[in-house]
Amino acid sequence: MSKEISNPQGNSDLLFGEIKLLIDQSRRQVAQTVNSAISVLYWQVGKRLQKEVLQHQRAEYGKEIITSLSKQLEQEYGKGWSKRQIHYCLRFAEVFPEEEIVHTVCAQLSWSHIRQIIPMDTEVKRMFYIEICKLERWSVRDLQEKIDSMLYERTAISKKPEETIKSSLEKLKNQNPINPDLVFRDPYFLDFLGLSDTYSEKDLEDSILNELQKFIGELGSDFAFLARQKRISIDQVDYYIDLLFYHRRLKSLVVIDLKLGHFKAEYKGQMELYLRWLEKHETLEGENPPIGLILCASKNQEHIELLQLDRGNIKVAEYLVHLPPIKVLEQKLHRAIEIAQNKLNKGDE
Repeated sequence: MSKEISNPQGNSDLLFGEIKLLIDQSRRQVAQTVNSAISVLYWQVGKRLQKEVLQHQRAEYGKEIITSLSKQLEQEYGKGWSKRQIHYCLRFAEVFPEEEIVHTVCAQLSWSHIRQIIPMDTEVKRMFYIEICKLERWSVRDLQEKIDSMLYERTAISKKPEETIKSSLEKLKNQNPINPDLVFRDPYFLDFLGLSDTYSEKDLEDSILNELQKFIGELGSDFAFLARQKRISIDQVDYYIDLLFYHRRLKSLVVIDLKLGHFKAEYKGQMELYLRWLEKHETLEGENPPIGLILCASKNQEHIELLQLDRGNIKVAEYLVHLPPIKVLEQKLHRAIEIAQNKLNKGDE
């Protein structure tokens, strides 16, 4: 009979790996609990300070009490209680007046995340960044980059009525299907491609494939790359889809068609052909109909509205390979939101 030979070193390594996993998990849980408790503390400080300032109803008193309180707290607890930090606490209490919501937010985001979100000027914008940050598990750095790139203003949902935005974000928070308007944006920033002033569609496509990770980062983390120049045959005629992706949460194939110049009406028919073919031959059971994204260097909004592209699951967006000055970009995006909301208001009249 053969004797089973024990391997103490192998057993020890396996045991070490299991115990290490337990310790690491416990540390993460403790860190998360501590971070959550600290964030709630900052809210409580802000709430108490808010009550104190409101009682005296004098802006000058607010400045004096914050300065005095900061000095006392720093003497007792160190540099973490600067005037700036106390202002953050106060702002936190102002924009999140309900304690139940605060506990939920603090359990899911760190104070460093929250501190970037609370200065925002509207509730819907804060809600957007909180929910997408949770969904895509952004680091603090990721969140800052998304805010700097004006992600909210570029996302299609920002051009909808406020109640629609809130409803979509509430559904997302409750694990309901994601609204495609939270996924697609306009314009897309492709400055990382390093393209010169003159380039071809092939140059654009090649550059995207060379920088695929960054391109997916701009699209959104739920996009998965499937194919380039995917050949489809219809009545013995071959067509080629520029880029084919799959979106996990939308459960849809996503066709991206790259165009160099201005959007043209005939692009609609071409994209519809691709989408109907994919729906017939490639869509699996349980998946939603494919979505088309036409990326153009420029577009005319009236063309897109008249063609009613949304009804055919087609999105059109501009891409920028060279970013304009931030002030110019801000004005352009805010103007686009304003125009869209004015049209919606006129439609309700």
